[in-house]
Amino acid sequence: MRSPIPALGWVGIVRLGVVQAAIGAIVMLATSLLNRVMVVEYALPAALPAGLVAWHYAVQLSRPVWGHGSDRGRRRTPWIIAGMAMLAAGAIVAVWALGVITGGATLGYALAVLAFAMIGAGVGAAGTSLLALLASHVAPERRAAAAAVTWIMMVAGIALSAAGAGALLDPFSFGRLLQVVAGVAAGAVLAATLAVRGVERGAPDPVDRFDLMSTPPSGDPSFGDALRALWADTEARRFTGFVFLSMLAYAMQDLILEPFTGLRFGLTPGQSTQVSGIQHGGVLLGMILTGIAGSGFGGRASGGMRHWIVGGCVGSAVALCGLVMAARVGPGWPILANIFALGFANGVFAVAAIGAMMALADGGATGTHSAGIRMGIWGAAQAIAFGLGGLTGAVAVDAGRALTGSLPQTFMLVFGAEALLFLAAAVRALRPPLREVHFDREVVL
Repeated sequence: MRSPIPALGWVGIVRLGVVQAAIGAIVMLATSLLNRVMVVEYALPAALPAGLVAWHYAVQLSRPVWGHGSDRGRRRTPWIIAGMAMLAAGAIVAVWALGVITGGATLGYALAVLAFAMIGAGVGAAGTSLLALLASHVAPERRAAAAAVTWIMMVAGIALSAAGAGALLDPFSFGRLLQVVAGVAAGAVLAATLAVRGVERGAPDPVDRFDLMSTPPSGDPSFGDALRALWADTEARRFTGFVFLSMLAYAMQDLILEPFTGLRFGLTPGQSTQVSGIQHGGVLLGMILTGIAGSGFGGRASGGMRHWIVGGCVGSAVALCGLVMAARVGPGWPILANIFALGFANGVFAVAAIGAMMALADGGATGTHSAGIRMGIWGAAQAIAFGLGGLTGAVAVDAGRALTGSLPQTFMLVFGAEALLFLAAAVRALRPPLREVHFDREVVL
C-alpha cells in the first residue's frame, strides 16, 4: 500500500505542471514539427504522418495497463520518469526513421512505426501516472485550479517548444533537425525529472521501488480484477461515456476549422493560421477563469463540478450553432468572435471535466489506490475519441461535399453534428450522480 504523503501545495502543483509541459513539448515535435517536415521538406505523402499520429493514439489504449502498474507500486514517480524517457527516445527514433526513409530504405517505415509506438506508450505511462498522482494528492478544493495550471503549462510547453525549435531549425538540414529534436527531448526529460523529484517525499525510498517489473505487494488485485471492479462502478462507467462523447465533439473540428475559414470566408493561409491562435486564446481564458472560480467559490456557488461541465458543453454547442449560421451566412458573420467563444466554452468544459476526473479517480468501488487505472481508462477513451474525431470531421466534410455539392450545407451539417454530440455529453453529465462531486468537497449520496 502506498504510504500517505501530505496534500500537494501550490508549488507541488506547479512542479507537476512542469512535467505536463515537458510531455507537451516532446509530443509537439512528433505530431506537429515532424508532420510538416515529412510533407513539406521531404515531399512524403501526407497520409504517412497522419497514419503515424493515429497509431500513437491507438497505442495509448494501453493507458489502463500503465495506470494499474503505478497503482500496484508504492510510487508513481518512476513511472513518470520512465515514460518521459520512452517518449523522448521515441521522438529521436522518429527522426532517425525519417533519415532512413529518405535514404530509400523500406526499413525506415518499420522504424517510424516503432518510434510512434514508443511515443504513444511514453505519453500513456508518464501522463497517466502524472494525473493519478495529482488525483491522489491534490486537496479537493484545489482540483479545479490544479487542472487549469497543468493544462495551461502543457500549452505553454507546446508553444515554447514550437517557437524554440522553429528558430533553431533555420536554415533547415537533417542534421540540424536531429540536433534540435534530441536537445528539446533531453531538456524536457531533465526538466520533468527535476520537477517530480521529491514530490512523493514521505513514500518509500525510490531505490527500493525503481524496478518497474518487481513483484507487487501481496493482496493487490490483478489487472483483470481491477478492470472488472472499476467497470462495476456505475459512476466511473458513466463518466467514461461522457469523456468519449465530449472529446469526440471537441476533436471533430480540429482538422476542418482552418480550411472552413479559408473556403467560406476567403481568409489567406496566414489569416487562417491565426484562427488557431484565437481559438486557443479563448481556451486559455476559459481554463483560467474556471480554475479560479472553481477553486475560489465555484464549488459552493454552483453546487458542484457538473454545473461547470454542463455549462461548458452547452456553451460549446451554442458556439457550434453559431458556426452553422456562419456557414450559411458567409462573409459578414463575426467568425473570429465566434471561434473565440467556442475556444472559451471548450476551456471551461475541459478544466471542469479534468477536475471531476481527479475527484472520481480518488477512491471509488475499486478502492482508494485505483486512481491510476481509472485515469488510464478515461485517457484511453479520450485517445480513441481524439483519433476518431479528427478523422471523422475530415471525412464528413469530404463526403458531404461529394453528396450535396454544397460547401455551406456540408459545413452546416458537420458543425451541427458536433453541437449535438456536445448536447448529448451534457445530458449524460446531467444524469443524477451516485455521489455529488464538488470543487471543494465530496458528498457521497
